[in-house]
Amino acid sequence: MNRADRFALLLLLAPAAASAAMPLAIHAGVLYPVSGPPVREALILIRDSRITFVGPADDRMISADHQIIRAAVVTPGLIDARATVGLSGLLNQPHDQDMLERSAPVQPELRAIDAYNGGDPLVAWVRSLGVTTVNTGHSPGTLVSGQTMVVKTSGSTRDREVLRPAAFITAALGGAGLNRAEGKAPGTRAKAVALLRAELIKAQEYVRKRALTDETKHPARDLRLEALGRALDGSQRLLITAHKAPDILAALRLAKEFNLRIVLDGCADAPLVLEEIRAAGFPVILHPTMARAGDETENLAMDTPAKLAAAGISFAFQSGYESYVPKTRVVLFEAAVAAGRGLGFERALAGATLEAAKTLGVADRIGTVEVGKDADLALFDGDPFEYTTRVTATVINGELFRDGPR
Repeated sequence: MNRADRFALLLLLAPAAASAAMPLAIHAGVLYPVSGPPVREALILIRDSRITFVGPADDRMISADHQIIRAAVVTPGLIDARATVGLSGLLNQPHDQDMLERSAPVQPELRAIDAYNGGDPLVAWVRSLGVTTVNTGHSPGTLVSGQTMVVKTSGSTRDREVLRPAAFITAALGGAGLNRAEGKAPGTRAKAVALLRAELIKAQEYVRKRALTDETKHPARDLRLEALGRALDGSQRLLITAHKAPDILAALRLAKEFNLRIVLDGCADAPLVLEEIRAAGFPVILHPTMARAGDETENLAMDTPAKLAAAGISFAFQSGYESYVPKTRVVLFEAAVAAGRGLGFERALAGATLEAAKTLGVADRIGTVEVGKDADLALFDGDPFEYTTRVTATVINGELFRDGPR
């Protein structure tokens, strides 16, 4: 049995039972709410999927119907700001690989929600490591590969689990969006930017005509141009993967030309263009800290998060996508390495919680431990960023998941 097979077997056998969403009382040796300073000997009360109390432990606050849980450390549930989990499945077989459609270079109409499988074991795997929310969807690999969705990792796609069914339209400049090996367009950087610019101009004209008072002059519905129209009006932002400095600058030029609200993804060369990124004001979903360096990502480094923070650039962590099993990383580990490479504990935790929630537009519901917010928590038996620490449980919408210590 090879490594991949052993990994699959362990996941399939791992317990993933969750209790009913009964009221919870969680005692934390240390609570890191992210919205404020750490609280020692803290109590978090949860009822009807929401946090109802956060403060110093006081058993008088606990009702008879609360299930009492104890943990050494509690943080907000971790947020993976860029993933393909649920579209790229555990088995690595054609039937569970829906993260990339290569039949055309521009397909913004492809919706992640139409392919997402919350029951895939990889979803439970990231949940077992404290990840309660993911921005998941189509991976880089074509110029415009599709859309993403923001969803909880409870294993369901019920309405309350889907925070944003159409979060971003995903584009890629540079190597991730070229088809050089297949000999198809776009084969060069200039062609890729020209194609994207041409599609945005078509979308502008489409939107203008669809707004005409005379309905007889409306063009037929075009899902591709409708999607790009949402990028133009800002209702659905473009998430642009760009690693090399020229590609990052090209993305910023496009955003300025079309008045786009974008988020930069990847940015291995970010330290080379810090001033330009900061001046543009767009957030960054940084490449996985421990990703392999080479080709487009030859300049990535483990201390890039610290450099972004020092420059005052908003950024979040991601698991990203890789072509080898198990095809997903865990933001807990990515943030931990960044914490040890100059970023520090508090900013690293924020990059996998509050900063990610802000970037994804869901900070009103998740990202911190506060009264009224969704009851999404990660429970640890020690310092979350220590290698030997284990996740003892996660809570999603007030539901307790014990997937086994990880």
